This record gives sequence, structure tokens and C-alpha cells, in this order.
Amino acid sequence: MAALHAAILALWPVTPLIALGVWWNSNTIAHNFIHRPFFRSAGMNGLFSAYLSVLLGIPQTLWRDRHLAHHAGIEWRLHFSRRLVAETALVVCLWVALAWTQPHFFLLVYLPGYLAGLGLCAMQGHWEHAVGRPTSHYGRIYNFLCFNDGYHAEHHAAPAIHWTRLPHVREAGVATSPWPPLMRWLGVMRWLDVRPLEALERVVLLSPRLQRFVLRTHRRAFQALLPQLQSIRSVTIVGGGLFPRTALILRELLPAAHLIIVDSDPRNLETARRFLDGNIEYRNQRYVPGESRDCDLTVIPLCLHGERALIYCRPTSPAVLVHDWIWHRRGTGAVVSAVLLKRLNLVRR
Repeated sequence: MAALHAAILALWPVTPLIALGVWWNSNTIAHNFIHRPFFRSAGMNGLFSAYLSVLLGIPQTLWRDRHLAHHAGIEWRLHFSRRLVAETALVVCLWVALAWTQPHFFLLVYLPGYLAGLGLCAMQGHWEHAVGRPTSHYGRIYNFLCFNDGYHAEHHAAPAIHWTRLPHVREAGVATSPWPPLMRWLGVMRWLDVRPLEALERVVLLSPRLQRFVLRTHRRAFQALLPQLQSIRSVTIVGGGLFPRTALILRELLPAAHLIIVDSDPRNLETARRFLDGNIEYRNQRYVPGESRDCDLTVIPLCLHGERALIYCRPTSPAVLVHDWIWHRRGTGAVVSAVLLKRLNLVRR
């Protein structure tokens, strides 16, 4: 992958790829090389470190010392060594050669991309620890592309573990985020999780056609998963106000079950009442992830105020159906709709 990175830069030396390359390689290949050098030979490790230094424009000995100080929780101080001087000289030679032979490319393409890449690395490091402790992200796409870099809390707990083993040492109780580090800036995680979803819910209220589409796609997912459950006598539907599609569907699929809608906004509950009748209980209270529910099945919305990962680690009832993004597959699942980017995951105690 390090060789492929160099080949891509040789074929398409443009600012965005230079920036993305500095950020991606520093947090994947170079990061793993710090903790677990790739070669048995010290000489080969030295050559590869020099290669990464030139490729990224960052002396890897400097990067290694700074990163290990971060893991140790101590202040980093510059320590000179022969290897650091050699790697720095290689980077300086590259920059001088580029500035002398290709000044336009160096000043207007390479340098902006390099600085942007360093900025992305700084953002990555900040948001991985923004809550005061290492924060993990378990999204499959990000962890596939970045060699399980999302398992950040697990990596800090055991820095020497090979990246392929990190998913196997996952523990409950660590800080988690549904979004990769670079998407957490300016509160974007909460904004993406809640506000637009609430706005879309209100749009559905205005369109009978959208209501039929939402009911049809969600009913298909529930029909695929409910047969795996037995003796469902009571169901808690979290955030079931506004357009109560889950209650409408479960009233049809589980006619004998007692349905409880829990919503922190009394106005949402009043809106739901207009669509429902029969054996349904309404509770104006806030749902706390991880808090046990006295029911057979709990249904969690995509628009959740709280930590969804906690529900996956400690299901709050014998069975829990969790609405989640289509790329967050957990337990047994069914896709609700590719258009809505949504799936339904079934997890059990």
C-alpha cells in the first residue's frame, strides 16, 4: 500500500491527493509501522522509515518519538539522533529539488496539499480525544479503508496488538462515536444524527405518498426479523412520536402485543395519537440508553439522543431492534431502504 501510494502520486500529483495521502498514510501505514515494525532486519526498517519520510514529507523518527510520547501521556521533547538527521536531510533534499526544478508545482500544488494533510492529521488527533479519553468508531467502511484505525480506545489499551486483532479486544464502556474523527468537528456528529432526521420526520407528516413509502420499506424489514422472535407480549417504541410508523406496523404484525411509545416531547406524542388508536400506551419521558426496560422487545430509532453503541453492548430488553445507518451492521439485520441509507438490526441479551 505504501508503494501504491507513491504510484498514485506519480500518476496524479494533485493537491487533494497529496493532502489525503499525508493524512491516510500517517494514520494507517506509518502509524502501524511505529508500533509494529514490518521487518525483522533493523536495516530494512531503517530503509522503510526513510522511504516513508520522503513519501510523506515527515521524518518518521520524529513522528515516532512524538506519537509514543502521546501514548505514554508525557510531554514530547525533540531528541536528535543520526536517523532523525538523515531522514530530515532526505525530506529537505526533496523539497529543494522540487522548488528548484518545479517551483510552480512545489508552491501551488505540493505545499498546499502537504499543509492541508498536516491539518487533517491534527484534526484527526484532536477529535480522537475530544471527550477527554480515546474514542472509537466501529463503522465497517472506515475501518476497512483505514486498517481498523477506528478502534482507537482499544488501540490505546493495548498499543502492541496487531491491527487485525483490534476488533477481538473490543470492550464495553469505552467512548464511541457513530462518525469517523474528521466528521466530528463543530458538533457535526450530533447535528447529523438528530436535527436533519427530525426535519425529515416532519416532511413525512405532510405527504401521504411519503408515508406510504416509509411504511412499505419499514414493514418489509420488520417482517424479515420478527419471525425470529417468540412470545412478544409488550413492545417499547423509543421516540415513536411524530409519524408513528413503527407503532402502525407493529399494531398490524403483532396485534396482541401491548405497545408503549416513549418520547421526551409531549407534542410528538400528541401528533402520534392522531394516527393511532387501540392498545397503545403513551409515556412522556426520556429514554436512557442502557437502562433496562420491562418489555419483551425495544425498538430504537435512528434519531436517538444518546449512545447507540451502549445499546449494542448491553441490550435493554430480551430483544432490541435498532434502526441504524445502512453501513452499521450489527447482529442479524435487514435493509430498510438503500434510498434512506437505513437498516434494522436485531440484537439480543
